[in-house]
Amino acid sequence: MSNTAAKNASRSLPPVIAVTSGEPAGIGPDICLRLAERAWPARLVVLGDRDLLAARAQQLGVNAERIEIRHVPLRKLALAGRLDAANARYVLDMLDAALAGCVAGDYAAMVTAPVHKGVINDAGIAFSGHTEYLAEHTATPRVVMMLAAQLPDVGLRVALATTHLALKDVAAAITREELETTIRILHADLQAKFGIAAPRILVAGLNPHAGEGGHMGREEIEVITPVLDMLRAEGMNLVGPLPADTLFTKNVLAGSDAQLAMYHDQGLAVLKYAAFDEGINVTLGLPIIRTSVDHGTALDLAGSGKASPTSLFAAVDAAIDMAQRRTAPPAGPPQGRRSHDPEPAQPANHSHPLPRGEGRGEG
Repeated sequence: MSNTAAKNASRSLPPVIAVTSGEPAGIGPDICLRLAERAWPARLVVLGDRDLLAARAQQLGVNAERIEIRHVPLRKLALAGRLDAANARYVLDMLDAALAGCVAGDYAAMVTAPVHKGVINDAGIAFSGHTEYLAEHTATPRVVMMLAAQLPDVGLRVALATTHLALKDVAAAITREELETTIRILHADLQAKFGIAAPRILVAGLNPHAGEGGHMGREEIEVITPVLDMLRAEGMNLVGPLPADTLFTKNVLAGSDAQLAMYHDQGLAVLKYAAFDEGINVTLGLPIIRTSVDHGTALDLAGSGKASPTSLFAAVDAAIDMAQRRTAPPAGPPQGRRSHDPEPAQPANHSHPLPRGEGRGEG
């Protein structure tokens, strides 16, 4: 077969998505098994211990016939609801295998079920989360966390200028350089991974009422607005800084493609209230596509059959959608073994006017 014919053939194949099953004592294996409930426009490969997945399927009464498994062996027998630091390395083995497959082109994207940071650290392995781990192992100097959800009337894509910081440290962490880098990553990935040619991004202020013209803080005037003005001059469609208490209202969100919050709870409290079960996490800035559920290991639900797979399904849907934007989806590794086989901050001219009316927010 010629190179051209091979490329055309690869384009016709569905994307191959790696799904890591997460903490073995949590609900990760449960919700991964439920991927069999749907027909997907992709080839899904669940990474995990095949005996663990088979036992959990039997415990849940789930038919896992349609699940393709890439076997990654446990370090120690795992029981639902009981953490064991001996399996910390197993969790990272799955991440390493999925990441290596993405870098090699075997997988078009990776989706991660939840892990338990505490038990990994208890094993003597410094681990602050998937996002930081993947950034380090792809030599990516800066990544951006974005959580997303599609609501009936509007779409939310909430990116964060800062992530897991004490509130007292947030203001100092928002520098012109850091904010510029965050916005550039957000803008670039909205174009490259979401297919939005000219994204419209709403940017929150840091202080109440976006600083009230400097009377409630000067970060909007001294840091945020100068960065927005500079990037607007390059052609980016940035609106703000906006008061965060009205940024997430329906009329303000209308027509926007993403929203940038200055700190964790400013943006994520809104998203999790509106769409706790449907939210997903997307890591922007990586050289690969990575999405994740937006919930934890829920040890008390593991093995009970009560864990909802909605967030995982949404994360897989998003990964497939992003992967299909590629010109030639990877063909994947050899078949794995299946289970059976408001007003802007002052000065007012620093913000573009907002259109009125309702909209879905997705571009």
